[in-house]
Amino acid sequence: MGQAKIRLSQTEMEIATSTELILTKNAILQKVNQLLAALQQEQQLSLTKFAAALPPELVSSSPKISRGENYQGLPYLMLDHPRVFDQENIAAIRTMFWWGNFFSTTLHVSGKYKNAAEEKIIAAFPLLKKQGFFICVNEEQWEHHFEKYNYIPLGELRIGELQQLLTKKSFIKLANKISLQQWDEAPAMLLAFFDQLLTLLVD
Repeated sequence: MGQAKIRLSQTEMEIATSTELILTKNAILQKVNQLLAALQQEQQLSLTKFAAALPPELVSSSPKISRGENYQGLPYLMLDHPRVFDQENIAAIRTMFWWGNFFSTTLHVSGKYKNAAEEKIIAAFPLLKKQGFFICVNEEQWEHHFEKYNYIPLGELRIGELQQLLTKKSFIKLANKISLQQWDEAPAMLLAFFDQLLTLLVD
């Protein structure tokens, strides 16, 4: 029995026979990398400013930009800064570019860092809500999309509901996002998100 023919659609054939798409994609991702590298330098200034009030391991942690091709089938870049990841204690602020979707900034804490951040989050709740932040409601802590089963707006919660959510979960993720169409404003907005989330790690 002969093998069934595997055919390309007209659109697939046009893409497969063109170099322009991949070269343009590579150029875009290079610019995203440059944007994140420049953002990391600005973040370092903020870390230095608050160094005396931050856990020393956060101040001394080295930033890392990671690139992947397949988060839900799409390319991404991530900047983790600061970053502390171990089995019981996580403290990181992650800035993400997800192709076709958004830029986002996420505070991710667990263990001793979660315990230290809870009261600060409660105190900052009105401001975080006003600024449009989201909180993770998923049991899986390594998802980054903003579907309802992963993140909900803080504006949908009352203070008591937030307290219950913080208490029952083993980790906390707070995040905000902006459209890729806001490219020109992205550096300033992402830095503002970073600075707001960094205050939640200050002792």
